[in-house]
Amino acid sequence: MKFRFCGLIVMLISGGLTGGLFANEPEADAPPNFIVIFCDNLGYGDIEPFGSQVHRTPHLNRMAKEGRRFTHFCVTAGVCTPSRSSIMTGCYSQRVGMHLNPRDGQVLRPVSPYGLHPAEQTIAEVLQAQGYATAIVGKWHLGDQPRFLPTRQGFDTFFGIPYSDDMTREVGQRLGDRYAGHDWPELPLMKDETIIEAPADRDQLTRRCTQQAVAFIESHQQEPFFLCFPQCMPGSTRAPFASSQFKGQSRNGPWGDAIEELDWSTGQILDKLVELKLDRRTLVIWTSDNGAPMAPDMASPTRGTNQPLFGRGYTTAEGAFRVPTVMWWPGHIPAQTTCEELATTMDLLPTFARLAGGDTAKLGPVDGHDIRPLVLGTDNAKSPYPSFCYYDQDQLQAIRSGPWKLFLPLETFSKHPHFRRGQPAEPLLFNVVEDVGSTTNVAAQHPAIVARLTKLADAWRRDLGDRGRPGAGQRPAGYLGENVTPAPLVKDMALSPELP
Repeated sequence: MKFRFCGLIVMLISGGLTGGLFANEPEADAPPNFIVIFCDNLGYGDIEPFGSQVHRTPHLNRMAKEGRRFTHFCVTAGVCTPSRSSIMTGCYSQRVGMHLNPRDGQVLRPVSPYGLHPAEQTIAEVLQAQGYATAIVGKWHLGDQPRFLPTRQGFDTFFGIPYSDDMTREVGQRLGDRYAGHDWPELPLMKDETIIEAPADRDQLTRRCTQQAVAFIESHQQEPFFLCFPQCMPGSTRAPFASSQFKGQSRNGPWGDAIEELDWSTGQILDKLVELKLDRRTLVIWTSDNGAPMAPDMASPTRGTNQPLFGRGYTTAEGAFRVPTVMWWPGHIPAQTTCEELATTMDLLPTFARLAGGDTAKLGPVDGHDIRPLVLGTDNAKSPYPSFCYYDQDQLQAIRSGPWKLFLPLETFSKHPHFRRGQPAEPLLFNVVEDVGSTTNVAAQHPAIVARLTKLADAWRRDLGDRGRPGAGQRPAGYLGENVTPAPLVKDMALSPELP
């Protein structure tokens, strides 16, 4: 039984979801294909369509020229596991229990007893039930034990790694007892539920995953498909990996090499869709799971940049939550346009469900919204969000409504301060539309706005919890149980001799 309820102040899927088709929407008997490409830790300013001067991204330039940029597209966490749970479920990670656990913290580690609860309804399951072929290629990071793998969560097939590429046996040995590091296996490359290489060749991950993605498109061109392509790069390491064709070729060291290979990968996908005459039948969304960590010197692009936004990844600053996003669907999405309205990764599930012609009333409520008007460029389309939350683990740190973002006064700070170190315990209010870099605190000039957003924050706390106090709308993560010892994936397991 899948969960069908989401809590106190969730907006029900209604109205636009059950209304008539939009002008550019495909015919009801021709459901579109969906491809979601989301990179790992790639920053807002890391690609040319969003201002990069050091990375060459011609294929993303083409995608933006032929499609639509989203400049206020947000994830729901500044770090990967909780962010990915929201893409999968259409809900805040706090709602589905994927924001924090006693063993791993906010990011799942290898050999974890936790994962996305099997009872949660995923975007893959929604589309699979509507006749779609489904595949995930790349990084999963929502549980590495068999019951939590993507093949148990609505995906027909999986090719990639079960968690971050930097979670290697070597790192685990250095951690020791922390996060059960002694039990970490070699980084496994998997096909469905079988390990085909260990340790995985990290230099080849982007190339191999791209080959698998293209092969899936080719083999399913006669039926509707959903391809989830969570790229493994640029990742969390200080020196990301790239194949020999790209290594040492960028102007920004390993980080730039990885990004330019990601751009090549995108070109392979777009070119294959055009070659197979699937481009007008396929919505492609390109984004990132959270902002870049950035170098100690934030002016340096060597570990990515979120400029002109303020803040690093792993925080609740705009640089962590707002990610570069381009949508491409020739003949349906207006070319060379920009959407400046707030939208989020939680919107993909209800939007895809509606575009696929499903009965969205059966979904139950989710935190995301149907954003077809924003995607298709409907005149005067507005953000469907009355408010949007910025959580760090179990602490609500900021809230946005319209152009206003309020950083709430905090009695205690998490590991990553939500705005900047030494911040006074007083509200900070920014107009994040006009003040792109969050430079001017205008809380004193707008006490009524501060009061209104504070009241909204209190309602969210009651629903999603805050600092150890559970909320009425929260559900548990998947958990193997106190008496079950999770098994390392690679230990005592024969490897497949066939490598892609």
